[in-house]
Amino acid sequence: MGLSLGIVGLPNVGKSTLFNAITRAGALAANFPFATIDKNVGVVAVPDPRLDRLAPLFRRRGELPPRVPTSVQFVDIAGLVRGAHRGEGLGNQFLAHIREVDAIVEVVRCFEDPNIVHIGGKVDPDDDMEIIATELILADLASLERRVDRLRKSAKGRAEAAELLGDAEQLLAALEQGRPARSVQLEGGIPSELELLTAKPVIYAANVSEADLAPGSEAAAPVRRRAEREGARWVAVSAQLESELAELPPEEAASFLADFGVSEGGLQALIRVGYDTLGLITFLTAGEKEVRAWTVRRGALAPQAAGVIHSDFERGFIRAEVISWERLLEAGSYAAARSHGWLRIEGKEYPVQDGDVMHFLFNV
Repeated sequence: MGLSLGIVGLPNVGKSTLFNAITRAGALAANFPFATIDKNVGVVAVPDPRLDRLAPLFRRRGELPPRVPTSVQFVDIAGLVRGAHRGEGLGNQFLAHIREVDAIVEVVRCFEDPNIVHIGGKVDPDDDMEIIATELILADLASLERRVDRLRKSAKGRAEAAELLGDAEQLLAALEQGRPARSVQLEGGIPSELELLTAKPVIYAANVSEADLAPGSEAAAPVRRRAEREGARWVAVSAQLESELAELPPEEAASFLADFGVSEGGLQALIRVGYDTLGLITFLTAGEKEVRAWTVRRGALAPQAAGVIHSDFERGFIRAEVISWERLLEAGSYAAARSHGWLRIEGKEYPVQDGDVMHFLFNV
């Protein structure tokens, strides 16, 4: 399974600049509203040093096996303006594209620059975040009101429709109070068929100047406070700095970041927080042909992990050989791991752990 993050925000907050920097996809970034008209999509590899650490164990004829990381899809979505729920600006495209992603990365402008116009006339992070929150709630209200009307007509005598109606009415009440759908706790979770924008998790990205990137900077305080109120995650990034880092080799980029008192770049921060927000982990497969990372949801059982590789693996799952990547590295080989008793046999009820190296046995 892949991770898809939609980058949203008002016009001229640095969305496309950040997108270009972390994906190197070359999307248009310009100093005028709606520079992004169609969505831009970039797929980037998830940095995983474990692959490089394990690869030498499987060297063959002096050559290392290919390392295949898992990936994240970033979607740069057209800038939103007040009235987007009514189709103002490019609202309809904006809202449709949000429905396609797993989580929303909301870029909030927290820097001053007289050369970059702000659509509201001044930099006000609190107001910017409120505009987006309001537009998404109003868009959900409009779609859910129509859905509830239809369900009320069709739910009589149909248990499944009646249950969906009950959930929809609870969600509608929250939206009418100005609360996002994700704030509502439903026994079976929010029904995906309702396609509510505010059901998606939000990661706030405070776009600060280079000077304000270090931890403790007050420039990002409005974003931090809102994230804490909502129980959401947030990161501080500098889209301009990320653009400069994208041109540097990894070693120089790390040194450059250290000069600003930061240990990781925006890409790493967004991936880390995105995985945590959506409850995702990574397991590995390793051999002479390749050393590869795979993404599953936290709590996934061994057969489900096998199914990520191929549906036949899940359908015919028998058992899995499992070892943590650190143990395998310490052992130096599968043979040595077996002799130490570190290679375990796990069955269908085994919950996969982050960093597990797994070999599946199956029969179809």
